[in-house]
Amino acid sequence: MAFQSRRFIGFLERFNRTRYHSHYLSSPTSFFPFPFSTLDDKPSPNHIKNEINPKERFVLDQLSELLPIPRNSSAPNPFRYSENPTKQVAEFRAVDGFLLPEEKLRGVFLQKLKGKTAIEQALTNVGIELSLDIVARVVNTGNLGGEAMVMFFNWAIKNLAITKDINGYRVIIKALGRRNFFKFMTEILRDMRTEGVSLDLETLSIVLDSFVRAHRVSKAIQMFGNVEEFGLKCNTECLNVLLQCMCHRSHVSAANSFLNSVKGKIPFDVMTYNIIIGGWSKLGRVSEIESVLKAMLVDGFSPDCSTFSYLIEGLGRAGRIDDAVEIFEHMKDKGCVPDTGTYNAMIFNSISIGDFEGCMKYYKSMLSNNSDPDVITYTTLISALLKARKVADALELFDEMLSRSLIPCTGTVTSFLEPLCSYGPPHAAMMIYKKARKVGCRISLSAYKLLLMRLSRFGKCGMLLNMWDEMQECGYSSDMEVYEHVINGLCNIGQLENAVLVMEESLRKGFCPSRLIYSKLNNKLLALNKVERAYKLYLKIKDARRDENARRYWRANGWHF
Repeated sequence: MAFQSRRFIGFLERFNRTRYHSHYLSSPTSFFPFPFSTLDDKPSPNHIKNEINPKERFVLDQLSELLPIPRNSSAPNPFRYSENPTKQVAEFRAVDGFLLPEEKLRGVFLQKLKGKTAIEQALTNVGIELSLDIVARVVNTGNLGGEAMVMFFNWAIKNLAITKDINGYRVIIKALGRRNFFKFMTEILRDMRTEGVSLDLETLSIVLDSFVRAHRVSKAIQMFGNVEEFGLKCNTECLNVLLQCMCHRSHVSAANSFLNSVKGKIPFDVMTYNIIIGGWSKLGRVSEIESVLKAMLVDGFSPDCSTFSYLIEGLGRAGRIDDAVEIFEHMKDKGCVPDTGTYNAMIFNSISIGDFEGCMKYYKSMLSNNSDPDVITYTTLISALLKARKVADALELFDEMLSRSLIPCTGTVTSFLEPLCSYGPPHAAMMIYKKARKVGCRISLSAYKLLLMRLSRFGKCGMLLNMWDEMQECGYSSDMEVYEHVINGLCNIGQLENAVLVMEESLRKGFCPSRLIYSKLNNKLLALNKVERAYKLYLKIKDARRDENARRYWRANGWHF
């Protein structure tokens, strides 16, 4: 243990000689409440109070979180280390309150504790009231390995934080599959079987899609053949799930071949054929669509509206617009009345050739034939009109969309704001934002940054500051990009004092703005002969960049605080 102490002290002395010297690390002794030359002398409380400034005390507190160093250790043995895992874990104090619950739980695995018992005891000592949502955030974010994810999930089940049902298992299966931890995902599936929990179609879709996304199609097919071991029947519904996963990931040829191989062994339905037709439609392969249609008719199934929608869309992707129009016009003769999906296919085809009059014609025809437009209809039309810079028409359709109580999702609103924030003044973008927020749509952080950037560029500082407040009211915290937009906007209208205040706030939160933004503010201060203000800001920027370099060095060496 004495050797470890000398090695750690030597490391600190070497670190202080590096180019990343920080005022947080002013001397090798600033980490400890006593100088190394007097390790045998117990320091007095007054000595500690006089020698350690608040910043050094902060570093000391952070180190005590990471290292097994009791704060009340006696001087003769300041690096006491417990060989007992339970006692070792008990000496680790709780992580600081500014960390999120999932970060505290993931931090246990950063301590490299030895043994399952020590890790589980450390997880328990964190003192977090677990829920399924917190468990999902732990396994879905960060960089935990497969073994750590499974160990954490089993500990959560053991402590009755989540119930042993399909909803809980679905969380860990999805997280493992997303990171291609297939070995551990298979272990979880076996545990489910042992606990008597059967797969459902949604979980099966997650498992199969994980394999297909990783281009392990044969493994997905093998899993489909073994579904009876996990409580499902190898029937038409499971087959449709497999085909849907394969076609969604553009493995349409393999899906078509597999369909032919199981013909006569598993019964098909209309949806089975529609999935394959839809897959070929996305690729514009009309000849393959026609082959599947013939097989569908031979088996005695009649095409439905989904079949015609995929066929029309496939013809449009292949450039055969006239053939698509002809099929659309003769749908009624074949006993199939066009529905919303069919009209959406025709609108998509018209947009693909730049025929905006045609797409509006099909939109009005949809309304006159009592087919209600859906979110896809309006999203397709509005996005196309915005890209063509037909902003007035797009805003009119957006109003119609909201009047029909069709609330766009967060990503859809962001997709509307992206083109609007790339040209022209921010008036139209602000209209979309206000109307979407009024109907209760959640605005993404990316959308707020787009709006802040546009308002900053046009010098709309009052609106920019209001937008900044609204962003924080929605629960989003400001990062460096947000601060840069605000500072840039204040600089554009000459509010330099406010810009300096915002920059100082960003520095206090640990965000060092880019050299471009700082240079812009500094040059404007010097132009107005505010030399003293510019010099004080320069000193703060200098300290902030030095600290940022120090943090990068520490994090590169595995010290995350």
